[in-house]
This record gives sequence, C-alpha cells and structure tokens, in this order.
Amino acid sequence: MGDRKSKSNIAIEVRGLRKVYPVGDEKVVALKKINLKVTRGEVCCIFGTSGSGKSTLLNQLAGMEKPTKGQVIVDGVNISRLSENKLAAFRQKHIGFVFQSYNLLASLTAVENVALPLMFRGVEKKKREILARKMLKRVGLANRFDHFPSQMSGGQQQRAGIARAFVTHPDIVFADEPTGNLDSKTTVEVMRMIMDFSKKYHQTIILVTHDPQMASYADRIVTLLDGEIISDEKRETFTKENQ
Repeated sequence: MGDRKSKSNIAIEVRGLRKVYPVGDEKVVALKKINLKVTRGEVCCIFGTSGSGKSTLLNQLAGMEKPTKGQVIVDGVNISRLSENKLAAFRQKHIGFVFQSYNLLASLTAVENVALPLMFRGVEKKKREILARKMLKRVGLANRFDHFPSQMSGGQQQRAGIARAFVTHPDIVFADEPTGNLDSKTTVEVMRMIMDFSKKYHQTIILVTHDPQMASYADRIVTLLDGEIISDEKRETFTKENQ
C-alpha cells in the first residue's frame, strides 16, 4: 500500500544523487548529494547560474545520464537501473521535453513534428495526425499545419515544440530554458501555455532556468549552487499580468 501511495503522490524522488565527471586526470563533482521529492502536478523550477549543476540534474531526472551514486525514481520506477532500451521506452511513455532550441526536425512539417511522439507509441498515422492538428490548434498554429520549421518564427517553432511535448499527455514535462531564444512578449505567451497545459492535465513540470522571471511561474523553486541545493522554496504560482 505504501508503495502505491508513494507512486500516486510523488512524481520524482532523488536519493543521495552524486555525479562525477572525469576531466583529464582530475574529477569534477557536478552534483554532490542531492535529495529531492517532486509532487505530482507540481511546477518545480530548478534554478541556478551557469555551472551550478542544474543541467546535470535535468539530465539525471530525465534519465539522459546515469548517476555516479544514488537513485532517481520516476513514477515509482528506479530509472537509474534501467537498460538504455527500457529507459527509452519509459521516456516515450511518461516524459515530454520542451527545449530552448526547439529541436524540431527541419524536414518535417508542423503536423509531422508534433505527431512524432505518437508514432513512437504506435498510434496509426491518421489518428496521430488528427491529434497533432488538435494540439497545434490549441497553441494557436491552426494556419501552420503544413509549414516547415524554416517557415515559422521562433515563437511559432516553440509553440509547435510545446504541442509536441504535450500531445501524448505525458506524466512529466521537462522544460529546459524554454524561452531563452524568445522576446519578452512571446516568453509570457509560451510560459502561460505551459502552465495552462500543466494545470489542465495535472502534469508535473520541471522548469530549468537561470532567469528569475521564468522561475516566478513555478510553484516551487529549488536553487542549486556548486552542485548542491542551497534553498528549496514553495511559493504562490505566478498569476499577475506581465508587461
């Protein structure tokens, strides 16, 4: 019973996480000893300056790298012990990503880019294109279905990226500096979309940023410095209008 309860309430749990990289003859300690629990449906910001360890922590939480020591448990599964194939399958089923550089495939249209995660899940072509169009409409790109990334502005590409991240309704979405390449007006629009989807589908968002304005959207801000958590602050979600 306890395990089921934990799985239903805790989206991510990190236990004694340590990451060390060999650099020449030396070892660089990127993460020292991270312990963290993220509740399901929470918008949690991993905040810190360049070199603080936030990108390394993101890679650990998403299963992109194995820890040197410790465990990362996502939806009740210790992903640190999964093989690469099982980890890839787990990510496809449970996780979505929004990247700073959009990461859309240049040779695919907006519909095809958004439909890609559904293809990996085995959804047949007609259905996945219907779902992709529906998501593109939700992010305001109803007139861009057949456009390639090169035919879209940065803001439009990021909207397509958000549609792709949320089209499978994943349990957890990692947003890595999602507005780093956008102007301030588009930044607000994009962040509101991410927040709206999170609340509507009760999804956990891990927002990684060095920008205090971005951090202000989160329910909770976990600040890293030199590979350690130096503060963990719960706060009121950003709701006021932004100029």
